[in-house]
Amino acid sequence: MPEPISDDTTGFEPIFDGKTLEGWDGDTNFWRAENGSIIGETTADKPLEKNTFLIWRGGEPSDFELKLEYRIDSTNSGVQYRSVELPDVGKWVLKGYQADIDADNRWSGQIYEERGRGFLALRGQFTYIADGEKPRVQGELGDREALKDLLNVDGWNKFHLIARGNVLTQIINGRTMSMVIDDDVRNRAMKGLLGIQIHVGPPMKVELRNLMLKSL
Repeated sequence: MPEPISDDTTGFEPIFDGKTLEGWDGDTNFWRAENGSIIGETTADKPLEKNTFLIWRGGEPSDFELKLEYRIDSTNSGVQYRSVELPDVGKWVLKGYQADIDADNRWSGQIYEERGRGFLALRGQFTYIADGEKPRVQGELGDREALKDLLNVDGWNKFHLIARGNVLTQIINGRTMSMVIDDDVRNRAMKGLLGIQIHVGPPMKVELRNLMLKSL
């Protein structure tokens, strides 16, 4: 399939000012703005008891494109979208679609549903979800390991998410990594919150910069 022009920013608006966390909401014990980036970090002295999220309070996007750059040094993170808060579970806890990111690139690029249906499309998969059913692979977008080789382990990666109707597409470094058509009406979400995850486990640091959003 044709690949999008990764550097095209026409119609996109920044959702991070590069200096502060204005417009974002999260536990400042773990989140900060520094050197033009949003940083989520845990340490041996400040471990997490449960996954926590930095939530964008600028709206609940429905059909949109999101672009950003990320790098991660350990364990697991992700970009939440079309998500909802779970205050009964804890403050700054989200449930919903997640563009998975991890330092080992075992999961990076896949479409996951946090606190929901789990794996929706692994890296390299195009899947379809019928109402009330599990995802079914409809085609391959590329070899999983070959796509992994396109991911920068220690450097920055360009991430591009497209959510249009019931079709979700996740692109990293100019290549489509995963795609799902979600017809599971009872479980899917058509709009919701954006957020960033830091994960329980060993100390970790995730950095994100140049976050831009475009409504469709």
